[in-house]
Amino acid sequence: MQEKIHHTTQGSIHYWTDACAPGPMTLVLLPGLTADHRLFDRQIEAFRGRWRLLAWDPPGHGASRPFALTFGLADKARWLHAILEQEGVSRFCLVGQSMGGYVAQSFLQQFPGQAAGFISIDSAPLGRRYTTAAELWMLRRCEPVYRLYPWQALRQAGASGCARSIYGQALMRHMMDGYTHSEYAALAGHGFRMLADAIASDLPYPIDCPALLLCGSRDQAASTRRYNRAWAKTTGLPLVWVPHAGHNSNTDNPAFVNQQIDAFVRRL
Repeated sequence: MQEKIHHTTQGSIHYWTDACAPGPMTLVLLPGLTADHRLFDRQIEAFRGRWRLLAWDPPGHGASRPFALTFGLADKARWLHAILEQEGVSRFCLVGQSMGGYVAQSFLQQFPGQAAGFISIDSAPLGRRYTTAAELWMLRRCEPVYRLYPWQALRQAGASGCARSIYGQALMRHMMDGYTHSEYAALAGHGFRMLADAIASDLPYPIDCPALLLCGSRDQAASTRRYNRAWAKTTGLPLVWVPHAGHNSNTDNPAFVNQQIDAFVRRL
């Protein structure tokens, strides 16, 4: 995987790709809030050499710092689109974990008909109908809570809240250790406010390509499981529960998730 950079007026976005891999399909790997491209290490190991891969450190995350936290979800989707154009990617499947799934939905909203497929991993629908007013209120007020939380306790809670496996928890702690307490609180707070704004915009966020919803059977992050049940019921999208997995199900049960990704992409 070769590291590359896409420059914006607010900062530089680092991403990794293997341009020499066989085509024509590209898996675009989009990690969740406060995570970086390493969240998909097990997927990169499994699929490298089979399909082209592209994974980024989202703006403000990992190597994509410093970055002014003044952007919205739609901006992230537009920057992703620019990166795909920069790399000459024409046929691709968006694979978004948690916040990465929201980025993918914003991408589908702004660039209809371009994605060949979408896989949501422990994410949730952006449609306004799924989220209560109280949940939106709380999303906008997370940053002070993170700032008041003792860092070592927050570090442990972040790891255990996201993953069930020893590997998944260790990886989450390792990614969190790249931030100071104040950096982490600012990034998380901005991410949740950005999400609330995108939901409150009440856009249709249509899924205009084949899609698959994956969710950890033991996901304890907010109301992710409830959201996925409602999402599948409303849209008819297939929902697969990942056994023995928490919110970062692709790190908790990578073999099962990789099998699901493989079967889905082959059908495309």
